This record gives sequence, C-alpha cells and structure tokens, in this order.
Amino acid sequence: MIIDGKAIALDVRTKIHEEIRAIQAKSADFKPSLTIIQVGARADSTTYVKMKLKAAEEAAIACNIINLPESATEFELLNHVQKLNESVDVDGILVQLPLPAHIDEAKVTSAVLPDKDVDGFGPFNVGELSKKNGEPTFLPCTPKGIMELLARYNVQIDGANAVVLGRSDIVGKPVASLLTKANATVTTLHSKTPQAQLELFLSQADIVVAAIGQPAFVKGEWLKEGSVVIDVGTNFVDDATKKSGSRMVGDIDFESASTKAALITPVPGGVGPMTVASLLENVVIAAKKHHVKNNATPKFTNPLKLNLVKPVPSDFEISRAQQPKKIDQVAYESGILDSELELFGSYKAKVGLHLLERLKNKKNGKYVLVTGITPTPLGEGKSTTTVGLAQALGAHLNKNVFANVRQPSMGPTFGIKGGAAGGGYSQVIPMDEFNMHVTGDIHAITMANNLLAAAIDTRMFHESTQKDGPLYKRLVPAKKGTRSFSPSMLRRLAKLGINKTDPDSLTPEEITQFARLDIDPETITWRRVVDCNDRFLRGITVGEAATEKGFTRKTGFDITVASECMAILALANSLEDMRERLGNMVIASSKAGVPITAEDIGCAGALTALLKDAIKPNIMQTLEGTPVFVHAGPFANISIGASSILADKMALKLAGTSPDLSEEERKEQEGYVVTEAGFDFTMGGERFINIKCRSSGLVPDVIVIVATVRALKVHGGGAEVKAGAPLAAEYTQENVEFLRAGCANLAKHISNAKSYGLPVVVAINKMSSDTDREHDVIREEALKAGAADAIVSNHWEEGGLGAVDLARGVIEAANSDDKHFKFLYDTAPSVEEKIATIAREMYGAGEVEFSPEAQKKIDTYTKQGFGNLPICIAKTQYSLSHDAALKGVPTGFKFPIRDVRASIGAGYLYALAAEIQTIPGLPTHCGFMNVEVNKDGEIDGLF
Repeated sequence: MIIDGKAIALDVRTKIHEEIRAIQAKSADFKPSLTIIQVGARADSTTYVKMKLKAAEEAAIACNIINLPESATEFELLNHVQKLNESVDVDGILVQLPLPAHIDEAKVTSAVLPDKDVDGFGPFNVGELSKKNGEPTFLPCTPKGIMELLARYNVQIDGANAVVLGRSDIVGKPVASLLTKANATVTTLHSKTPQAQLELFLSQADIVVAAIGQPAFVKGEWLKEGSVVIDVGTNFVDDATKKSGSRMVGDIDFESASTKAALITPVPGGVGPMTVASLLENVVIAAKKHHVKNNATPKFTNPLKLNLVKPVPSDFEISRAQQPKKIDQVAYESGILDSELELFGSYKAKVGLHLLERLKNKKNGKYVLVTGITPTPLGEGKSTTTVGLAQALGAHLNKNVFANVRQPSMGPTFGIKGGAAGGGYSQVIPMDEFNMHVTGDIHAITMANNLLAAAIDTRMFHESTQKDGPLYKRLVPAKKGTRSFSPSMLRRLAKLGINKTDPDSLTPEEITQFARLDIDPETITWRRVVDCNDRFLRGITVGEAATEKGFTRKTGFDITVASECMAILALANSLEDMRERLGNMVIASSKAGVPITAEDIGCAGALTALLKDAIKPNIMQTLEGTPVFVHAGPFANISIGASSILADKMALKLAGTSPDLSEEERKEQEGYVVTEAGFDFTMGGERFINIKCRSSGLVPDVIVIVATVRALKVHGGGAEVKAGAPLAAEYTQENVEFLRAGCANLAKHISNAKSYGLPVVVAINKMSSDTDREHDVIREEALKAGAADAIVSNHWEEGGLGAVDLARGVIEAANSDDKHFKFLYDTAPSVEEKIATIAREMYGAGEVEFSPEAQKKIDTYTKQGFGNLPICIAKTQYSLSHDAALKGVPTGFKFPIRDVRASIGAGYLYALAAEIQTIPGLPTHCGFMNVEVNKDGEIDGLF
C-alpha cells in the first residue's frame, strides 16, 4: 500500500486552517507568522521555499521571505536572525539550508530563539529531544512528519525493530530518537556501515527509514516481507523523457521495494508534503505559545525567603543580608521577554517600550494608588507600605504584582532625608544601587536640562552681537554648497506660518522673524540643575568671563528632579509624546510677549536624544523577589511626585489578562500594580488624579491611605515632632484623646479621596509603641468617614506576611462595583477658578488671595493660551493648609498664592503658596559622611 503523504498533509493543513479560524473567532489578533531566510539562489532551495510559502498561504499563515545574496556575510545573516528574534510579529524563523560554505550553519541555527525555532534545529530543541525525558518546544519537521505518517497508518512502533539509514542532525538522529521514545528497538546505519551488516539489519527491520542521500540505494531483496518503508531521499537522476531532463527519486529502489513492503512512501508525494505540513504545525504551536505569553497573567510563585530578625536591623543590614535574584529571572517571572530587557549589571535592567505593542490587547490589571495622611517630618511609611503591600500580593497571595516607585535623588541621599527604598523588611533591593545612579536616568535629565540652559544663554549672546543677515547665515550654514533647514527649524517655520523649505527663499522680514528670538532676560524661567543638595547654587551670576563681553545674568540652580524635563519623563506616554513635550517647554517670553520654547531654540531633538534611553522604565525587585519598576522622580513640591506613566502602563499590561476571559476568570487571574503618590492625598493624590491620570487615561481602582498613630496624635494636639529629637510621652504611650481628635485629619483625607468616586482603604502602619485600642479607634473613625476598610499592617517588621490582611482588603475594594470616577475640576474654567476649587475642596480654605505678581502671571499665561491646563499647587506637606503650624483640619482660612509658573511641556501650571526651595541645602552632619566602600567594592554606611 502506498502511504499518501499528500492527502495526509492536506488534511493537516486543513485542520491548521480551521484551528486558526477558531482561535481568531475569539482573538482577532491571533495571526501566526513565519519568516524564511534564504541565502543565495539554489534551485532546490528556491523550490522548497515556494512550496512552504504556498502551503502557508493555504493554511492562513502569514509567510515572509528574506532573500540574501550568496555573498551575504555570516554577520549579516545573524543580524537578520537577531531582529526576527526580537520582533513580536514573527512566530517562527526558518533559515533555509544548506547555507553557503563560508557561513557556519550550526552558529546560525543556534542563534534562533528556541521559541521561534520551528525547524527544531537549535541546540535547545535538539538537546531536549536527545534526553530521556526531554521536552523540546518543536520537533524537527521531517522526523515529526514521519511519525505522523506512521500514526495515520496505524503502524505498530512499540516493540518493533526499526532501522534508520542515515545519521544527519536533520533527519537520521532525531527520527531515531523519536522511534526510541516510542519504544522501538532502533539501529542506526550509515554510509560507512559494511554492506553485509546493512543487508542483515534491513532484512530484520519492521520499519525502515532511509535518509542516506543515495538514489535507489536500498533494494527490495534486502527488506523484510511486510515491512514499513519510509523514504526520505530527494535525489535527482537524468531522465530524457522529462522536460527538465531529470526526475526525483528516493533512497529506496521503489519498484523492487514495493513488492516486499506492506507500506511504502513514494518520492515525490510521501514524506516531502508532510515535512511542510509539520513546519506549519510548528508555526501554529509557536503562535499559540506567543499568544498565551502575550495575554496570560503569570502567577507569582517564586518568592525570596525572609529571615526575620527582632529587633529589626537597619535597612542597610537587611538589604545586604538578602541575596537577590538575577534581574533577568525577575523579568522572566513577570512576563517580560529577553528581547525587551536591557541589563545593567546583575540586579537592574531597562525594559523596552515595544513591550506595550506586544501586550496592547491585554486588559489592564488592577491599579492601586498609595497615599497618606498629612505626615510628620519623620514620614509615615508610604514607600514602605507600597513595597510591603506588593510583597504580600505576590509572595504570599501569588498574584502577579508590580510596585512602581520613583527613582530617588542623590541630593537627599547624601543630605539628611535618606533614600526612598522603603524600610525594614519591605524594601527595594539592592538598596545601595537603588539610591545611587540606578541606570543613570537622573544624569541624563541633568545633561538635557543644562544643554537647554546653555543654548538659551548662547542664543541671546549671538543675537546681541550679530545683525540679522549674518546671524541667519550662521544658524543655517551651507554644507558642501547646500543649505537646508533641520527638522526643528522646519517646526519653527511652521509655527511662524512660513511655508518654505529652501533657506535661500526667505524674505528679509521672514529671516528676522525666524532668526531673532529676542528673548527678554527678565522672563527666563529655565535654570541649570545638579543632583546634589547645594544651597550656594540657589542664586548665581553667569557670564562673568571676559569672553562673554559683559553679558552677565542672575540665575540659579535647581535640583535635577525639579527640572521640567523630569516631569515630562514622568508624564510622557511614548517617545514621540516626550519629543513633543520637550519641544513645547516654555523657557521665556520675547520682548513682545511671545512665549519662547525649546523648539524655537532648536534644542528639542537633542534633548530627546539624551533621554531616549531614560524613557525606558527600570526594573528591580523587593526583598521578597517581587518585581519593581523604578522610573522618574519628579519633585513632589512643584510637580506630581509620582513615578512614570509608562512604568504604570507597562506594569498594568504585564499584570493584565486576556480579553477572552469571563469576569470571574479575570478576577481570579488579574494582577496588581501598586504605585505611590508623594506627600499626602491632598497634595500627591490630588495631582496624581487631576494631572497624571488626565495624561495617561488611567484611573485607580482603589486608593490606599497610610496612617500612623503618631501622625494622628500630632493632628489631635500632640507636641511637635522633629527629626532627630526624642518623642514626647504621648507618642510612646497610649493616648486615645489626642488620637481620636487627630482622626479628623484622616477623615478629611478619606472624604477628599472619595470625592473622586473611588473606594478607599486605610492602611494603619503599625509601630512598636501602638496599642490595639489605638488601632481600634482609627478603624472606627475611618469606617465612620466612609472608608471601605481600615486594616493594621506590620510590613516593616514582618515583610509581606505582615501585610496579607491589607492585601486582601485591597483586593476586595479594587474589585468593588462602588466606583463613579470623576475629576475634581474641568480644565475649561479660569486658572483662578481651578486654584480656588482645589484650595476650597481639598484644603478647606475659605478664600484664595492672589499676589499682584501671581495675578500678572495668570493673565500672561491665559493670554498666551495656557489657561486651560490643570493646576499643581506647591505648599507645605505638613498641613492641609499653606501653614505648617495649622494641624488637624483647619477651615475657612485665606489661602495665599504668591506666584504662578508654567510647565507647558509637562502640561500644567503650578501655583506657589509657600516659599519652596527647589534645591535643598546640606545639614551640619551630612549623610555622605557615613559612606565608604569596603575592600570588596561594596558600599557601606547608607542608612
């Protein structure tokens, strides 16, 4: 009987097509894709490629061919393979063999990622196939096709005598492994086997697979009566009757063998079509795996164990005692691909933005915003709660979870405040790497900011020393006899309404318009920055050198995280969005009152180039091995004080679920993203929602408000708390009177948060001096104020284990239907109205008082078209009001606005209600005094 490979292959391809259609009926984005690379133009290779292309089209598999010339180098080929490895649009990669002699086939096949190696030739798949209990992702196509033929014709393999003639890595060795796994007794023969032995083994074989590459080599008289013969040979012999002058024959002498064999494959029409069908099956397997990878939410199942010690050691000692996972393992467990990861040493990495494209169809996970009550100078543990809650969700409840935090500035690190890695047994690790440099994003912000500052002063200098004609010629110089506008210059021309692209075609009036920015020095708002606390840079004079010809100007420095570039990094939704925002930054006005932007200076493209890597979020881990995105660090006083939108969007997709799931399935599988807003809810939370959420389009599912007994006692009338000073008795002993009075502050924050239509959970951050009765009072008052729950959490002392109850409460609230989200204000009302709404509704003010300077700025910004932006109000974090001395819940006070400034690129105006130092100073005893590097190159003395 003839084994009809064509018919079986057609059936396989038909079923593949049906399977693809069935999956696409549920998931339209399921589109299996194969890319074939062919080097050179061998006739047989071209024929095979055409066969594969046709079969792929019939099975509804997208197939792309990359044709490289015979002269292509190994490097060029490997570069193509690498790009295909990284492409989310490619499921399978096939390098058509044989390759030219100057290219190492083994190196090329090894370069294909195992999950795209649909040929099954890579070291992973070959190695797994050869192991006793190996699990290759893909079987080599021809051996896989052979096994399918045997199965379709009900050939008994278990216990059979099988001979494989040939020992190639493509057919002979793998088919022998598959037959052995199917419990056949397998003998491998080859071209060097003596003829007598060859005939002897063949005469005893129940199954013969011939893949020796010699036409009609095996004779019928050598075969056992009733044997099953699989002919893999593809040899061409002369045949004058054929138009081509040759015909294809196998390794078996078909005419004589067919009289002895019970089953035999013809050539052509036997194994060949099954090889192609098996390839397509492998592509669909790859596509399904990728589809699952791109839609499934992995459970977190690999926590790091904590060795809890009491009393709790220093943060630094705890961090140093824990051995972190390698960051590529953390990324893998989170669902991040190797191609999306850029390693920076062993414990931190950047994640490429193309991850968002790969996961674009997933439904977001749950979004948890952690804020706090009005704090004391000691801090109430928002960062620690953020990390502890994430550890509880991941390491103890097995949820896919991300903690998203800001990158700390090294100014406070070396000053007095310390880092922002959390604390106790709820930290980001390694904490020394977290608090120093990370991957250099803050340095990139510094460079970008200062490049623009230098460009501003330089432009004013050159405009002051040149007439319009020479200035224009130097701005647009001829290169090799040709003048052309840069992309940034074309944007400025468009802004001016000049629709010309030839620099020589501008009129004298247009040249003046284009070349002369005419910046008013008194209106310059852009300052230089440094990531260091340095009070002596708050006010400086630039241009003192003789070369600047007397063009001096008073200015100053800010700390890097106060730069608008940092705010843009946090608020950008893409690289393109960041480019537009950087160009839109207003740095001054012209003497005619026209706003001057970074685009006008011609600097925006260069700023983007400096920040093209900084825009990629950084991934680290917690003490219990759950993933953390560390990205952006906008100054919390004059900016949003939250981590980046892009980190949130990535985490929400990684923690998200397939769109095909039912609501119950989604609830069970979805993960959580825990992110933090700086200061209390009234500052950080309000900005997070009204500025960050407006830009991102994201909305929190639940708001967590962190409260401590200590802070609430302060608001209830307790003595002042100062950093470094001993605590008064009411803070170390039970005092329900102060506590209950202070809970009014908590109630106000709950009320403020609920005004956005979102559920609120209070996290009572436990301290050693607290009593159960005090915790009960907080819970009672929180529930009375409308919180969904108030839960004691001991994550500082116990890590994630101490926050499990909090995590369960957050899960319940996040899945609540009690959500009616709304912003606090629309952006259409006037600047004054928006400021008044925030001051009245969030702070409790009776009225707002605008200084003449503030009103003048508001009028200017409104005239310039910036009046419809959201508002960020800079004030003290130690009171709901503008006055740090007003504790509890002050009401009816007059709220002063002394100045208003613009962050047009970031997309908001910020109003100053207090004197905010944008570059802190150093204390007498500085943090840097304790820092050393030991003989092992490790940093000691941090906190």
